[in-house]
Amino acid sequence: MKNLALLFILLGFVTVSFKAGTGFRAEQKRIARVKAAYTEKWAGVKKRLAELGVDTASVNVCIRGFKQEGKLELWVKSAKSAAYQLYTTYDICSASGVLGPKRCQGDLQVPEGFYHVNIFNPYSAYHLSLGVSYPNAADRVFACKRDPGGAIMIHGNCVTIGCIPITDDKIKEVYVLCVEAKNAGQQNIPIHIFPARLSEENLKALLAEKDYAAHAAFWTNLKKGYDHFEEKKMPAKVSVDVKGNYVFN
Repeated sequence: MKNLALLFILLGFVTVSFKAGTGFRAEQKRIARVKAAYTEKWAGVKKRLAELGVDTASVNVCIRGFKQEGKLELWVKSAKSAAYQLYTTYDICSASGVLGPKRCQGDLQVPEGFYHVNIFNPYSAYHLSLGVSYPNAADRVFACKRDPGGAIMIHGNCVTIGCIPITDDKIKEVYVLCVEAKNAGQQNIPIHIFPARLSEENLKALLAEKDYAAHAAFWTNLKKGYDHFEEKKMPAKVSVDVKGNYVFN
């Protein structure tokens, strides 16, 4: 997107560069909103991690979103653990668009696919926000040539034009956990976004609706990554082939 930086500014998505690894937390906590989020949420976060047996010093995070159900799941594990555990599930408090992938700037769609956190924005117009790495390589194959769009965030407040809002209160907890994960050295915090929970039954029901028939191949492809996590409680390693299909290892 040619004017992505300008769009971030207009929407309050000020991009800030921070060093990864140890020291990231300290840099973030110099910012008043992040410091306040830690004051309010850190004790509860530590308690929940302890209940799950997750090492606070090496926590990893994975985020999964389900559009039809309006849910955002937060998963955690210690860095050396072989599987994630469900930390909690949040309500997505507002939605735009319909089921199906995002393909163009202004289509109001929430993306569907396999992404990661690419921005920490403690100055957001929507309190705190985490960037979703849309468009990825798969999106670029299918996106409109004019402008695929961008600036997709998980954020506070309860308004959206393609983002994932979970209220100011809930974004504080998600943001703090993602800061902790990055501070502990997690370079890639996965964000998986699906049209719905892609069980065999749910996918069959979705594809029985004529409005969604065009998404059959795409959603069937997404289901492979969905199934891998459901079985392993670990994200698959994801790549994209020349046709824009996700490939899972």
